[in-house]
Amino acid sequence: MNFPQFAFNNVKRNSRAYFAFFLSSAFMVMIFFSYSVFIYHPGVASIELGTNSAAGMKIASYIVFVFAFFFVLYSISAFLKLRNLEFGILMMLGARSGQINKLILIENMLIGLLSIITGMSFGMLLSKLFLLLSTTIMGMDHLPFYWPVKPLLITSISFISLFLVISIFTLLFIRKHQVLDLLKGNVKPKKEPRVSWLLSLLGLLLLTAGALAIRKQLSPITLLVAAVTGIAGTYFFYSQLSVLGIRLLKLSRKRLWRGTNLLWISEMSYKIKDNARMLFLVTVVTSLACMASGFILSMNQANIELYKNSPFAMEYSIYKPGKTPPDLEPIHNKLQNAKVEYTENKIELISASIQSPGKEDTQSIDLISWSQFNQLSSKMDMSEVAPLSDKEAVLLLNPQLNSQNYTTNQKILLKVQNDTELMLKEVQIPKSHPMGQYTSSLLIVDDSLYKNISSSAAKYTRSYVKYLYKIPAWDGPPPVETSPEAIITKELIQWSRDSNNTNNQYISILDARADNYLITKQGMAMLSFIGIFIALIFSLSSASFLFFKLHTELNADKQMYNALSKIGLSVKEMSASATRQISVLFYIPIIVATIQTLVVIRPVLKQISVTNVTVPVLITSGVFLAVQTIYFIIARSRYIQSLKKMMV
Repeated sequence: MNFPQFAFNNVKRNSRAYFAFFLSSAFMVMIFFSYSVFIYHPGVASIELGTNSAAGMKIASYIVFVFAFFFVLYSISAFLKLRNLEFGILMMLGARSGQINKLILIENMLIGLLSIITGMSFGMLLSKLFLLLSTTIMGMDHLPFYWPVKPLLITSISFISLFLVISIFTLLFIRKHQVLDLLKGNVKPKKEPRVSWLLSLLGLLLLTAGALAIRKQLSPITLLVAAVTGIAGTYFFYSQLSVLGIRLLKLSRKRLWRGTNLLWISEMSYKIKDNARMLFLVTVVTSLACMASGFILSMNQANIELYKNSPFAMEYSIYKPGKTPPDLEPIHNKLQNAKVEYTENKIELISASIQSPGKEDTQSIDLISWSQFNQLSSKMDMSEVAPLSDKEAVLLLNPQLNSQNYTTNQKILLKVQNDTELMLKEVQIPKSHPMGQYTSSLLIVDDSLYKNISSSAAKYTRSYVKYLYKIPAWDGPPPVETSPEAIITKELIQWSRDSNNTNNQYISILDARADNYLITKQGMAMLSFIGIFIALIFSLSSASFLFFKLHTELNADKQMYNALSKIGLSVKEMSASATRQISVLFYIPIIVATIQTLVVIRPVLKQISVTNVTVPVLITSGVFLAVQTIYFIIARSRYIQSLKKMMV
């Protein structure tokens, strides 16, 4: 038997332990290859949104590759630790360090090559389906199948390099151990877990600081502070706070001495301390996946609500209204040919800005007269505004664009030719702005004040006209790409763009709620499609991490339960104790990740006026919980089955 055959037999004998690692690695290769097939497709550049979609998938492939590096590094390190005794025996039999290194290198590259071949083979088989699914979900034209030479080369080179670099890097793991340490394997006595009250307090402070930082105004600095403190606090939660919690739990002797509680509670303090890094990594990965998925679901729900709450199907804005009436004939013809009833509402607005006294920041708003607003109020499903004096105003904030807080009875400065001080008689924040999601907030003022501002040559104002189209037949569920509302409004938007380009005067713009809804939906669909596969990788890899740790601790647990069975521990009691320990390892990361997601996502989305957060996050966490339960059932079954063989 030559040396490569010896390495192959080692992998074959340990195939059960390597299977989860091999499966996860092959899945990562398959996803990376599938993304590459889309990115380098020759037809992507010619499709609308194709370039953006390819860029998004390229970023996702980078994430997969970086995560694959750390996953493979951790997995190989776990297997090497498990085989300490084997390496010690080989060295006692005369194996040189160079031969041990060669053995590890060949084994790792063998598994890596098998993972690459398997992943790309399944990727090739599913590439047509992947292209079909990606273009369908993202609302793009279908891409034909092609022979992906470039993706094959890029995937092969990338992952061969990854496995080679990690294999060389992990050789340092063996070099720093003496033969005696290797012969002891994993049976060295464990020290009682130590807890630092100072580090426990630091972890609690870091988690609190992260939760408070994310509630402040969004900025790169606050996001960085929240991320750093939250991640560091999570590590200290597992390495210090959780062990401290178990130690406090052991103070209750009545609880501790009931049934098998003494066994599993005492053992959990060791397991959580030993697995702190792994639990921390799984929690961070799961939190990122939950946050991304929860964000996408929340934004999708907010997009649907925004469409339903928008009363006007279209709005046509003329920014330089002249004496000649604008050409509205193409709009009328389109709507008449579609045989839909509509109401055209013309309003005059003035662009200006407001400022809180004593503050430098200003906010852009649109001025509208009291009489014009009340005429439209019934069509906007809003109540009329009570009569105003020339020193009063009502502010109708756009929740999507509002950047400042204004309250009732607050004084503001209207920045016109001369600063005019007004008191806000009322501040309304509707679910969506009645005149469009990208329209500035409305300031309703007295007719006489509006007339004075309009007639004066104000330095800080600009008048424009807006035509609002109410179409009852289109008020209903959100449209699809092929619905009349989507088709007609898209044609009119293109007409508006062509008209501006022809005249070389960008003085008008046509906006439609259906177009805004479908563009946002398409963008979210792209993110969802990319995120689904990344989330699957995170989930599968997290389960593999947990499986590796259980496998590395299996021999020690076998000896412990074998000894306990000799003094009366039954199979049922062993099963109950082991199940509790495994469930803690599998489910604590999901619970912590859910809490972290709610803490982070809620204030972030609240600042962009998305309030429906809890249900999407719970749905996302529920999916992860269901998938994790499947992994838990499989891991528990194999783990308990192995322990039963050691029971007397």
